[in-house]
Amino acid sequence: MSKVALITGSARGLGRAIAEALARDGCALFLVDILADRLEQTRAELSARGIRVEILATDIASRANCLAAVDAAVAIYGRIDVMVNAAGIVRFNHALQVPEAEFAQIMAVNLAAPFWFAQAAIPHLIAAKGNLINIVSQSAQMGAPYIVPYATSKAGLVQMTKSLAMEYMDAPIRINAVSPGTMATEIGTGVTRPDDIDMAKVLRYSGQRPPSDAAEVAAVVAFVASDRASAIHGAVINADTGVTAG
Repeated sequence: MSKVALITGSARGLGRAIAEALARDGCALFLVDILADRLEQTRAELSARGIRVEILATDIASRANCLAAVDAAVAIYGRIDVMVNAAGIVRFNHALQVPEAEFAQIMAVNLAAPFWFAQAAIPHLIAAKGNLINIVSQSAQMGAPYIVPYATSKAGLVQMTKSLAMEYMDAPIRINAVSPGTMATEIGTGVTRPDDIDMAKVLRYSGQRPPSDAAEVAAVVAFVASDRASAIHGAVINADTGVTAG
């Protein structure tokens, strides 16, 4: 049987691009997202191209839903070889004006959910000699004004990746992170910025090169997930057009 990849946040944007890249490498797909209509559209489009795709529309802010998603993938396919935590939400706000509910939602989706997926998926990944990949962000590695909760969640995900890699250093599993920069995706669709933010601060982490296409970053993820990257474990691979280089 082909390898099986479970990918969160895969109805659109980078998550969908990762699904397409892994499918080109021969993976069957189990796609998870809260956007049920877009997820079904993605399933239909990929299935029409001969890709085996199963989907689950669910809210990964709940630990129970994360565990159930892994169980569902294993029930269908019998295994998981690649787990990609690509789901993420970002909100722009002044740090002193972030509501409690907004902070909690960002942490639940961006930080807690990858941990719950790791808890559930790691035994299956070890059995398959597979790998876990967390999608982080350039804002995990540099100061990022007006998205403090988002940056904090992604920085925590970097440390989670490294700590899990150390804990499972003696197991047949690879655990890594890929860190994109600015991308032309829909993650910011419907997200507003306060009118009075200082754009000069924002431009400091916008980079001098154009935003990456999601497919460019997805190609990096597919490489890290492949057997060609067998020496990569506990790493954070930057795919940020050089923003964090200095």
